[in-house]
Amino acid sequence: MNIEVITLNKQDTAQAAQLGASRVELVSAMEAGGLTPSYGTLKRILPGAPLPVHVMVRPHAYGFVYDDEDAEAIAEDVQMIQQLGGTHIVFGCLTEAGKIDESLLSRVIELAPDMDITFHRAFDQTDDLTEAYHTLVKYTPHVSRILTSGGKDKSTEAANELKQLVALSEATGGPRIMPGSGINTDNLAELHKQVGAQDYHIGSGVRTSGAFNHPLDPALMDQVKTILGK
Repeated sequence: MNIEVITLNKQDTAQAAQLGASRVELVSAMEAGGLTPSYGTLKRILPGAPLPVHVMVRPHAYGFVYDDEDAEAIAEDVQMIQQLGGTHIVFGCLTEAGKIDESLLSRVIELAPDMDITFHRAFDQTDDLTEAYHTLVKYTPHVSRILTSGGKDKSTEAANELKQLVALSEATGGPRIMPGSGINTDNLAELHKQVGAQDYHIGSGVRTSGAFNHPLDPALMDQVKTILGK
């Protein structure tokens, strides 16, 4: 069972390791939904990180359809992460038609063939989740998991959809499904009972006062580990 938490800086990341997180998703600008962290932040975290750090690669908050300039920025960020010792990224890209942008995804994989990729919640904005999943199966093992709220705003609103995606993952051997968005200690047990995923992504749900400007809460992390039997 894997617990991924969102972190914003070196202190956050160290605390997440101390509290028993399996890995972290490192981001900046949570008010914009999470963007690529700065070079300075990455330089202070990636070398010698105490647990796997999955770095968000998202150049802006204006959707997940990227033009040529965006693609160049993404490529340079991926190379920077590699140079600093990073081996995991969180990335997603779509076409104007609401499909997976296979051309850009392939370019990222070619740039960093040994990089472990989580395809993020851009997945939830595709026009057909099942079709999008089958597209991403082609990129296994480079794309090893999908962060998703089942096409809804919150994971708790999409238990049936998430359960179906987990079953699809198990049947195909494709990317694992990692539910995220809106998960907290009040709803995790029921969601896990319904969905049966092996990975869960939690953000403000394990923060004191439920806010990203507050630290991770040891008591809430303990509750999450108890619920998931970790």
